[in-house]
Amino acid sequence: MKISADTGVCVASGQCALLLPQVFDQREEDGVVILLDKQPPPALHEAARQAVLGCPSGALRVDED
Repeated sequence: MKISADTGVCVASGQCALLLPQVFDQREEDGVVILLDKQPPPALHEAARQAVLGCPSGALRVDED
């Protein structure tokens, strides 16, 4: 699994960081998503999928291996 984020599309809602802080964070200055782990371990795959689905702007994408 590989996660990508389009920071130009992100609306800084923070849903991803709330759901999975091991993988997502937000920039201090504007709240835009920061990817902490582009290839999370298998134990986090389902939570990562849920975070991607919950992104209101569609800025997140998951590519399955």
